[in-house]
This record gives sequence, C-alpha cells and structure tokens, in this order.
Amino acid sequence: MDSFYIVTNKDKDPEFQTTRFVKEYLEKRGKKCTIRENPAEGGGSYKYTDASVIPEDVDCVLVLGGDGTLLQASRDLTERDLPLLGINMGTLGYLAEVDRRGIEPALERLLAGDYQLVSRMMIYGEVYHQGKKVMEDLALNDIVIGRYGKLRIIDFKIYVNGEYLNRYSADAMVVSTPTGSTGYSLSAGGPIVSPEASLLLMTPVAPHTLNTRSIILPDDAEITVEMLPGHSRSGDGAEVTFDGDTSARLTCTDKVVIRKAVKKTRLIKINQISFLEVLRTKMNGQ
Repeated sequence: MDSFYIVTNKDKDPEFQTTRFVKEYLEKRGKKCTIRENPAEGGGSYKYTDASVIPEDVDCVLVLGGDGTLLQASRDLTERDLPLLGINMGTLGYLAEVDRRGIEPALERLLAGDYQLVSRMMIYGEVYHQGKKVMEDLALNDIVIGRYGKLRIIDFKIYVNGEYLNRYSADAMVVSTPTGSTGYSLSAGGPIVSPEASLLLMTPVAPHTLNTRSIILPDDAEITVEMLPGHSRSGDGAEVTFDGDTSARLTCTDKVVIRKAVKKTRLIKINQISFLEVLRTKMNGQ
C-alpha cells in the first residue's frame, strides 16, 4: 500500500493532532497521504466520507473516530471497494479496533503487510411510497423501522420472500447483519452473532405481544415491512433509519424491502484480538 486517505471525525480529533501525526508518519516512510481539514462544510451533515473527494490512486482509507464513523464510511465508500482501518478515538469498539496508544505499532504492521483483510456482510434497503421507490441505502449494522416523534407504538406486517409472517405492534423492528447484532438488536434482547456469519436477524423492540423473540433468516431472504395505521391520530409517525444515520419518514401503506447487499465492507484487522476477546472485555465492563 502506497497511498492513503484519512477520514477524520472532527468531534473526536478537533485540532487534527492525531490526523496530522498519522499523515506525517506515513509520509516519512515514503507514502502518500491525503486529508481534508474542513470535512463538515455544507449544511451540518458530515461530508468527510464523500467518495468523490478521495483520490483515484488511494489504496486504503484510515478512519479516525469510532464505530459510528466507520459505519458511515462503510456505506458512503462502498462503491470504491477500499479497505478500511478503524482507529478508535474513544472507548474500545467492535469495528474500530486500533486505539490511540496502538497507532504506531498498527501502522508499522500495516506497512509491513502484517494484517488480515476481512469482509463483512451489508444489507440493502428500499423504501416505497404508493408503490414508488423514494429512497435506497446500505447498512453495515442495521436498518431500523421505528416510531417517530410522540407516537407511542407502530403497527406493521412482516413478509419474508412474499409470505406473510406476522403482525407487530412495537416500538421498532431492527433488521441487522451479524456485525450489527452487538448494537441496537442486542439492547433489545437479540442474540450475539459472530460477524463472520452470513444471515439476517430480525429483533422487535418492546413488542406488545408475548412473542418477543428474534428471528434468524438465511442471507438470501427478502424481508418486507408494510406500515399499518398504527396508534397515532394522523396514521403516520414512523421512520426508517440506516445505521442510525440516514432516514426517511414512513406513513401508512409504505413498505421497506430489505435484503443482503451485493457489496461488502472490507475491514483491515491489525490486532490479533478475537471477536470473543472483544466480547468478553465488553461483558466485563472494561
């Protein structure tokens, strides 16, 4: 690898001290490294993962921030199919495994070719209003259909491969990848799944029913969520969100169709820390 691009979360590295350290470290070793010093321009939404500003010769993207920053980068840069290395500027993450103290040894191993390249499954969602597709996006963690504003609960039907499964009244439905099983799905009582697995996981959030179990489906399943009138006066008040970032409002009869994405996220794994070791650390509150 000879050319690098750094994605920086300005909230985590406001003065770009760590960003410049990484840039100088790579340039001193004869590598090319590009950064953007004003990534948040343009209306408040983050622009630092804009694929159009990344030079064509980049071999690897270094993501400085946390799991949230890495999730955004995975979606926005998927068409470039660039490997991502996450550098965590906060607490230990599941995705951004390199912490500040481990930056130098991690970069040494990266330049020496001493790393693993792992692929993570993504999911693709389409939003339909009155039969017309109005939005589409990808998610590495999850796609959540949930309540919006003051609405108490939402009503919806679930279909799998066109076959009716069940009707739910709940706060939300989380459709997650194995990678996302340790996120919102887990907090809603869902199982922990190895990120190396290939499947779809559905977990209802606070359902008004005795059936509170998650459902695991094969990775070739297509999930359709059809919105029902619900418990709001206007009949709307729901939204769909992709990795907790991009979103769209939903009204009665709207549909969200979710399936495994064609694209995958490629992550660079530097540390020899296994998923189970990270999990054990998290469970012990460290």
